[in-house]
Amino acid sequence: MAHESRILGADAAGIAAAVAILRAGDLVAVPTETVYGLAARADDGAAVAGIYAAKGRPSFNPLIVHVADVAMAQTLALFPPLARSLAARFWPGPLTLVLPRRADAPVASLVTAGLDTIALRCPAHPVMQALVRAVGPLAAPSANASGRISPTRAAHVLASLPGVPVIDAGPCAAGVESTIVAVDADGWRLLRPGAVAVEDVAAVAGAPLAAVGPVIPSAAGPVVQAPGMLASHYAPAQPVRLGAATAGRHEFHIGFGAVAGDANLSASGDLAEAAARLFDLLHLAEASGRAGIAVAPVPRHGLGLAINDRLARAAAPRP
Repeated sequence: MAHESRILGADAAGIAAAVAILRAGDLVAVPTETVYGLAARADDGAAVAGIYAAKGRPSFNPLIVHVADVAMAQTLALFPPLARSLAARFWPGPLTLVLPRRADAPVASLVTAGLDTIALRCPAHPVMQALVRAVGPLAAPSANASGRISPTRAAHVLASLPGVPVIDAGPCAAGVESTIVAVDADGWRLLRPGAVAVEDVAAVAGAPLAAVGPVIPSAAGPVVQAPGMLASHYAPAQPVRLGAATAGRHEFHIGFGAVAGDANLSASGDLAEAAARLFDLLHLAEASGRAGIAVAPVPRHGLGLAINDRLARAAAPRP
């Protein structure tokens, strides 16, 4: 099978091969605890441009830079005390901090999309940690065509990004992208809900200053402060209908809790299980051949906030 030549093992040999590819300025799809990422050296402008080209990603959409620890992060960004507190609590893990970029930060300008801030995350996955420690900071958005369903398995990457090698470490544990918060001297703002519940961030950082809604592209071009903020994103090919307790015969029904559906995010109503299965089931629904996708109601608290955010963007009008 042609795909086999693109699969690297999640072992010492596979990691060494990926390190060589990244050092040479090429791309590798890598596992993290959230979703699979499409990685390139953050200091290599041509490599970062390759991410945008492979994904068909709008150049105004900044990228998350993955670091090994706070010490590496501090070479790229200024850390207000609140950012240090959040990193101490949630790193390594699925929290991205948008911070003031250091003027001398060794990152390609494409990474930050011209902004004076930079989005940083310290991943918990051992494979991604090994790569960052060997190569240095890695820019890595989700390893899929821009705007499409995020990949939580190597097979999703193989189907979406022809020609990109991928380290196969099995399914992602969290299954939904990182929570993104912007931190400055005045406090914090939620930019994207994700795998760390907003309530948990607030327990450390206090109430947020404000939340920022989705960005709708305009002729002038939107100012996107963080990845995943476009109004239409994570989208399958078919139209998506939300809050659906029942579905039409032409629709693939994604259930939750007592709403069984054709496939269920979590029959027991467990939001962590639902988050881990969300993109898997959207991929399954897209491949079903049905004309539409209907999704049962999901509660809007804890990880349900991130699930509903992704579903709203999947259902939004396409640009």
